[in-house]
Amino acid sequence: MSNHQRDCLTCTRNGNCELQTLAMQFNVTDVEYEGEKTKHKIDDLSPSIVRDFNKCILCRRCISTCKNIQKIGAIDCVNRGFNSCVSTVGDNSLNDVNCTFCGQCITACPVGALREKDSTDVVWEKLKDEDTFVVVQTAPAVRAALGEEFGMKIGTNVTGKMVTSLKILGFDRVFDTNTGADLTIMEEANEFVERFTNGGTLPMITSCSPGWVKYIEMNYPELLDHLSSCKSPHEMFGAILKTYYAEKENIDPKKMFVVSVMPCIAKKFERQREELKNNELDNVDAVITTRELARMIKQANIDFVELEDSNFDSPMGEASGAGAIFGVTGGVMEAALRTAYETITGTELKELNFEAVRGQKGIKKASIKIGDVDVKVAVASGLSNARKIMEEIKSGKADYQFVEIMACPGGCIMGGGQPIKTSKQRSKYDVKKLRADCLYSIDEKSVVRKSHENPVMIKLYEEYLEKPGSHKAHELLHTTYHKREKYKL
Repeated sequence: MSNHQRDCLTCTRNGNCELQTLAMQFNVTDVEYEGEKTKHKIDDLSPSIVRDFNKCILCRRCISTCKNIQKIGAIDCVNRGFNSCVSTVGDNSLNDVNCTFCGQCITACPVGALREKDSTDVVWEKLKDEDTFVVVQTAPAVRAALGEEFGMKIGTNVTGKMVTSLKILGFDRVFDTNTGADLTIMEEANEFVERFTNGGTLPMITSCSPGWVKYIEMNYPELLDHLSSCKSPHEMFGAILKTYYAEKENIDPKKMFVVSVMPCIAKKFERQREELKNNELDNVDAVITTRELARMIKQANIDFVELEDSNFDSPMGEASGAGAIFGVTGGVMEAALRTAYETITGTELKELNFEAVRGQKGIKKASIKIGDVDVKVAVASGLSNARKIMEEIKSGKADYQFVEIMACPGGCIMGGGQPIKTSKQRSKYDVKKLRADCLYSIDEKSVVRKSHENPVMIKLYEEYLEKPGSHKAHELLHTTYHKREKYKL
């Protein structure tokens, strides 16, 4: 405490800080040992993470997470004694080293030494601008965790309250990224079928997780051909909003501002990638995390728990259950298999639950019978597990045809932008399972559970995109990747 910054009232972790809790528990009402404090620069150069090690308590949890769980090692403890601190190679910015912006270090930090790059100011500014048409889309995993920021049980589905709160905040339209997930499946399943039947590069690997994409660009650039060329769901949806939807509603896309509410801080990095632009416009203009949305709701003095439920806006608000399970490890694989199965066989899939790719194991492998063919698949969550799969592929030992990889252990439900649980909460509750159960429940209760049966998708392709994999679809919904240096020193 004597060496801590102690600006608790303006800290993003106020009320959810383990140091603050311990100070209260041990009745620390005064700091007797005022003296010299270590002074560190604040690293805010990356688009995703801010490091303020004036608040660091040297617990080293972030180091353990980065080095032992994710196997990245972007940060470590440097110097000795009073000058000890957590830093990077050469004390450079996280923006210039091998950080993937997964944000797992943030969720491990017990104080406010690591936090997401805040984007709420620009969103508030656009909401107040009468000349800007502000659209918001919300990722599948957000609805399974947002309620926790307001004292609700872990894994409570707050979709309706979330939509109501966004409308009260002043967004002109409130849409569902699950719809974008359905669109991703339409393109990704088609791409897989094309590769599988026509001798394309296999295994095909999913490209929905921007932390994972940055990881393969830095560590396995020679294997980039294995990545699906599909943009992630919110980027696809942003592209459709600024073209198809803007045309239908007679809105100038240059005056449209698309906000994505994501469980992931790597999305902040992703949205600024030049490769994702269409017509010289960003598909998505701002990304806020689940935590940032909660702060906005609190700033607006909205009683979230007491809100009535609302529905997403039409005509882009309908989504399938397949879109909902994108937020959990194995969900992208399962959603894609539902569509790929019917595309390949031409017959209806009766059993929609692919149990073999469900569960919280870091790596899951299965052989899925599609017609007369056995399709071998693998699912990995967490970058240490991604490394194991990639080494298999690199060495030629892998015989998979389809691989799903997510940067965060457990998938998006445990993303770096989700509500932070204390070590005590993590030991008491199975947070992964509770949040995952929420998304699987949404899928089970959905009237439409296959992406290709979503009426929005059917109409979108009929009116605008023609068919999955068309020239128009590739122009708007697909992208390219490139080798990225680990260090810019």
